[in-house]
Amino acid sequence: MDAQIANQIERIKKKLILAKESDLDFKVFGASSHKYEIGPTVTTDEVLKFEKEYDLDLPECYKAFLLHIGNGGISYENSAAGPCYGIFPFGENVDDLMYQITKEYLKQDCIIYPNMSDEFWYELTKHIEENEDIEEGELYEELSILFSGILPISSQGCSYYYGLVLHGFFKGRIVNIDINGQKPYFVYEQNFLDWYERWLGGIINENIKYENPDLFSYTLSGTAEHILDIYFSTDDIETKIECLKGLFGKKNIDIKTLDALANEYNLSSGEIKKSIISILTKNDYNYAFDYLVDYSKENLLDVLESVFWYAEDKSNDWLEVIEENASKINDGESFSYFTYLLQEMNIDYASIIIPFTSHPDKNIRVSAYYSLGLLKNKKDYLETFISALHDKENCVIHTSLKALHGVNDKRLLKHYKKIAEQFPVEQDYILVNLNYRLKEFGLTNETIKHIDPDNY
Repeated sequence: MDAQIANQIERIKKKLILAKESDLDFKVFGASSHKYEIGPTVTTDEVLKFEKEYDLDLPECYKAFLLHIGNGGISYENSAAGPCYGIFPFGENVDDLMYQITKEYLKQDCIIYPNMSDEFWYELTKHIEENEDIEEGELYEELSILFSGILPISSQGCSYYYGLVLHGFFKGRIVNIDINGQKPYFVYEQNFLDWYERWLGGIINENIKYENPDLFSYTLSGTAEHILDIYFSTDDIETKIECLKGLFGKKNIDIKTLDALANEYNLSSGEIKKSIISILTKNDYNYAFDYLVDYSKENLLDVLESVFWYAEDKSNDWLEVIEENASKINDGESFSYFTYLLQEMNIDYASIIIPFTSHPDKNIRVSAYYSLGLLKNKKDYLETFISALHDKENCVIHTSLKALHGVNDKRLLKHYKKIAEQFPVEQDYILVNLNYRLKEFGLTNETIKHIDPDNY
């Protein structure tokens, strides 16, 4: 083992202790399962046996972890402390990505790579995506090819995994994988130990980092000053974005760092500019306000997202901006954030929302009616809800029925009767919600068919 890896092993051992001390309540995701515990190390003979069995040479950093830090623990599938649910025990869960692991597939070169295009990923997966009747055996064969040369090392929950690339130019890199078909993406770090050490650094208290700068000047989870030094020392966009991700994870950023980021905002564009806005808003809304106003002219959605997630109590500051830009909204995601902020304002926002109830996009109509249904004075907009009860899309009818909870106006009965006649059997939960509304009048979807709503 070379000196650099040996030094890193010692740092990681220290950081494991510091991480546990920083997270005594196990608030970090997965920590309540692994509790920062790691079992005994493996032997060189065990590593050699695995490599011989699968005809491969494991990445050095992963081997160093197993041989000098530990293996296995008390988490999911007896995993050791690590990102999410921890690091799988050596030699276990080898077939989680392929279901029918063979030595042939595990020793093949990895065919995915960092920053691959959506088009390339589609070509790799189109046989699965376009074949709804694909047989189980054929599906497993396709997955085995797709994830060749990747060793699953950790579960992120559900269908998500961390995988370790075993061969080729990107050997040793960690890749995020969704076995249900989302495009994989590679983490920034170049090897297992750097990735693992960054995870630890993100848990440890900031004051400890400042007291021990030499221990944290190696990854993007170090001090803000260290991360900024890396940011300004490179022209690589990917590295800059990773630095900003590191800063985003900080709980408190000092004014010097905010000033540096604000200056960089004026010189940047695209993903970097968006990331800086998020960091500024999360850390100091008042400081960020002028930049948010400026950026709203370029990307209103990103601004609304930042305000909602990091300063929702300041939503009223954005009423004028929302009113000015409402007519420009034409996509569901932007409209959703419009409504999220409006709902935080404690005002009657119906005049802003009602124009969207006739929008061509059914999803926007659904969001509009849902938002109207949250108003305390929603009964004032009965005619608007009645229009929804005759919408051509079942999802809009469903939403409007739910939104009308508590509105016991008999003018609704003739429209409820038409719905009962239109839907003799359940579709999209319409009858379930219709019956909730009718119960308030002592009726059901069957009994309403036999009354005269005008004289009930």
